[in-house]
Amino acid sequence: QVQLAESGGGLVEPGASLRLSCEASGLTFRNYHMAWFRQAPGKDREFVAVSARPGSGGNSYYADSVKGRFTISRDNTKKMVHLLMNDLKAEDAAIYYCASSQTELSAIRQPGMYVNWGQGTQVTVSS
Repeated sequence: QVQLAESGGGLVEPGASLRLSCEASGLTFRNYHMAWFRQAPGKDREFVAVSARPGSGGNSYYADSVKGRFTISRDNTKKMVHLLMNDLKAEDAAIYYCASSQTELSAIRQPGMYVNWGQGTQVTVSS
């Protein structure tokens, strides 16, 4: 049974940083793309960042809204993926979800292509 467990959310002021973590179990981690999505109240779940599996090149991809501020990283030995979020803005506030997929790279940003999801961790950005 695949389990993804997020941690690291919280309440921060604009401009601050947070590091989210996701620990995976029940899957051959290095065979999966590992992504972060987020969902704010009243909005659809949106792509944030993904670390492609090593077999597909192992590159990282970001939503334009977070490029240059967020960094995704993965540890295939520890089966963990992290999201370092710098210079947080009010619009970054959301529930952040970790997800895994084996989809084609062309579909790597689509939430519908991810079959395994964590329970989410809340990020609140407010002064």
